[in-house]
Amino acid sequence: MHRVLVILPLYGGSLPIGRYCATALKDLGCLVETFEAPEFYSAFQALQGLKVSSDRQNFLENSFLQVVSQAILAKVEAFQPDMVLCLAQAPMSRQALQRLRSMKVPTAMWFVEDYRLFTYWRAYAPLYDIFAVIQKEPFLAELTAAGVANPLYLPLAALPALHAPTPLDPKDMQEYGAEVSFLGAGYPNRREAFARLVHHKCKIWGTEWEDAPALAPLVQRGGARISPEDAVKIYNGTHINLNLHSSVDANTLVSGGDFVNPRTFELAACGAFQLVDKRSLMGELFAEDELATFDSMTDLEEKIPYWLAHPEEREALCRKSRTRVLADHTYQQRMRTLLDFAKEHLPEFGTRPEAPMPESIPPAMQKELQDILKEHNLPAYASFNDIITALRHKEGVLSSAETALLFLDAWNTLYASKE
Repeated sequence: MHRVLVILPLYGGSLPIGRYCATALKDLGCLVETFEAPEFYSAFQALQGLKVSSDRQNFLENSFLQVVSQAILAKVEAFQPDMVLCLAQAPMSRQALQRLRSMKVPTAMWFVEDYRLFTYWRAYAPLYDIFAVIQKEPFLAELTAAGVANPLYLPLAALPALHAPTPLDPKDMQEYGAEVSFLGAGYPNRREAFARLVHHKCKIWGTEWEDAPALAPLVQRGGARISPEDAVKIYNGTHINLNLHSSVDANTLVSGGDFVNPRTFELAACGAFQLVDKRSLMGELFAEDELATFDSMTDLEEKIPYWLAHPEEREALCRKSRTRVLADHTYQQRMRTLLDFAKEHLPEFGTRPEAPMPESIPPAMQKELQDILKEHNLPAYASFNDIITALRHKEGVLSSAETALLFLDAWNTLYASKE
């Protein structure tokens, strides 16, 4: 079985995606650990709050990144993964990536960002063994030109265990229910676009809406960040979920860009209706009769009243889009694609020697051993090292059989290896 260390970002939109990846990898039978970078976020915020010169600020933040990167390397040494998977904006320094390459530990980045807006990829992409992205050309060609050996187009997805049809009780319907709503950050194009829709009295959820006074009465919870669990309630409680992709250009309200955002897949998996702006890559992911789309603000304004008046048509479309996501666009499928790509392109992937079960395990423990595998969600073919790693990370009281296995591992380390 493969061991994968997932490096989460300190904060931001790719944080939940990292957690979805970890869940999906576990579902695929991998032994997974996550590096909880968000636990370091309060320290990073404290640095940002210092009233010092910009040069000193940059020095402190770079030093902080080096410390966190060293913590990641320590985690790698302890866990011995087959792959280190980083999500966009993970706190991984160039030096740490170079160190992992010298250690022959395969690395992958899932860059779930718009490469035109977040250009830091140029400094880091060549240092990853796999650089997965949510856009195609010309980005893939630019990656190759920058020295990336293994670029991979990997669109976003949904996690069916979370993103699912969810009935709401009356209390939740009061809070989350709406005829029209939007969940996402207040990018300039969205502020301008939704100012034209205020007569619908829609609910707006998410952050970065402070500078939109016309929309202030519609912004829920004072513009607080919304948890993935609450997002599912919003999706399920709304008749029409607006899904307008981000753009920093307020003059282009409907950009017609390329990548498809995670909300598109999550809404579809929830069986929730969405009006989404057309994207150039959308045709590869959904059929025309699986999503309701718009290509201009005029088109959007005309379609909102139409779809509000046709609930049966909305439900039929929702069934089609949910069927497509469950068939083709889950995080389990994305992680399977990544693992298969690694097997094909990285000679080092999966070559970590597996320790067989020690012959000294008494036959009487075989039943208990099977129970341990089941409790820790390990496959029947798990190696002894995999079992020991899982036991070392267990929280709570160990059983007598688990204690015996750890003792056996310690005995083998101290004595058997010296024979």
